[in-house]
Amino acid sequence: MNPGRTKRSENLEADVVVVGGGGAGLSAAVAAAENGASVIVLEKRSILGGNANIIEAITAAESPIQIRSGFDVTKDYVFRKCMEYCRWDCNPRIVRALVDKSGDTIRWLEEKGVKFRPNVRPIWPSQDPVNWHEVLGPGPGWLAGSGELTRVLAKTCEDLGVQLLCDTTPKRILTGKGGEVTGVLAVTKEGKEFKITAKSVIIATGGYAGNKELIKKHPRYHDNLVNPGLPHGGDGIRLATEIGADTEGLGDMCLFGPCPAAASISQAVLTLKTGEVTQQVSLIPVVQEAYTIWVNKKGRRFCDEAFSFNHYDTSIPMLRQPDALSYTLFDTKILQMMTEKGFYVGLSMCGEGWELQRAGNLVGLENELRRLADTTDIIKISNSWDEIARWIGATPEVLRATVDEYNTACAQGYDPIFLKERRWLLPLRTPPYYAIRCCVGILHTCGGIKIDEHMQVINKQDEPIAGLYAAGDETGGWEKVAPSYILSGVGIAAPAGRIAGENAAKYSLGRIR
Repeated sequence: MNPGRTKRSENLEADVVVVGGGGAGLSAAVAAAENGASVIVLEKRSILGGNANIIEAITAAESPIQIRSGFDVTKDYVFRKCMEYCRWDCNPRIVRALVDKSGDTIRWLEEKGVKFRPNVRPIWPSQDPVNWHEVLGPGPGWLAGSGELTRVLAKTCEDLGVQLLCDTTPKRILTGKGGEVTGVLAVTKEGKEFKITAKSVIIATGGYAGNKELIKKHPRYHDNLVNPGLPHGGDGIRLATEIGADTEGLGDMCLFGPCPAAASISQAVLTLKTGEVTQQVSLIPVVQEAYTIWVNKKGRRFCDEAFSFNHYDTSIPMLRQPDALSYTLFDTKILQMMTEKGFYVGLSMCGEGWELQRAGNLVGLENELRRLADTTDIIKISNSWDEIARWIGATPEVLRATVDEYNTACAQGYDPIFLKERRWLLPLRTPPYYAIRCCVGILHTCGGIKIDEHMQVINKQDEPIAGLYAAGDETGGWEKVAPSYILSGVGIAAPAGRIAGENAAKYSLGRIR
């Protein structure tokens, strides 16, 4: 998607320059233009959208959809849950601003043509609050809404006269004698530099999950962490800190697991027939089912596999394991149960795909697992636990002892170590047995440029830098390590972008100081 390219010249002028053309950046551009500002967007890639092109859903409270559905998710409740989860180790004013803007942002996007389906049932049993809004679109499978947010916001930008410059990289932010923002020095794909004079700049460059030096700041970083999204390098952090910005929470990331330790997302996808529909289904529901067991590379269990059904929380014990790896184990009887009864949680919103995954009769599941076992190195199928142990790298006696101990707990209906609920205790006795190698994934970063509740960038003296704003994954203060997804990268991009865009426009036009 590459709408509205504008021819670059030696010098351009605008009230607001937005650095980054993803969900936060495009939202900021539209909001600034709606508030009367002239706007230029710089996007270093050839297409707009960034990770918003694979967006599933947006979190919100008191949205028109929730109100129409009679579904009571208040701003106050969501704010309180966010702050309880982070133990007040976030900036409460930023969290409050994002939560308060979230429901109205659903209205704002609906009016522009984005269609949503509300998640009125929990995706995992312990989900609280239930505040996701599925983005609907023409695509197949669980990412049917992919690209819809980008398409709608880009078209709105064009309608409002926003200049969209792709293949354009910001080199540095320009400042005046008092440290105030005066524009951006940018460079084209061909290496031609040009200057944009502007009174305010909004940084929305999409995080730093592709920057190993920055993600190593996570307290339990490991090289086996995988990033299924775009490998953004933290460009905005460099731009901001070069002119005196402070940082907050560098290394904070939204992690999830277990997820298949595949070389790519496409390598861990199953083609299943559910009812009359053929779906592309991620392998993630298989490795996260509660009646499987999870062992580390030594062949030992390390947690209650059903302790929250929340794969953001379960990433925490996974990171404690050697090499941050785990292995999901199950037998043929459990596989047959998955096939017949469906996935307990599944991986989709509350749309048709999710319901079908839970309805059962997953035709082709066994064949698809065997295909992956034949074509990848992430699945092992064997009649022997000893063979599976050797594949894992564990001592066979240790793995056999783990399985025997677990089977005994199942027979007794009581897990004496991890207290897994009785209803999830199913023995592994029917060969062939299955093992899937898993790791921890990076969903998005959530630390970076220090901001306040107006999305103003804060300097090392704890004062705002005049004319500089930031929004999205490359900012800090609104979420912590391994969050519960009450707020999220996809959830805060649009509301944060709106707040930044509105305030940048008002500042540039002299309405606020």
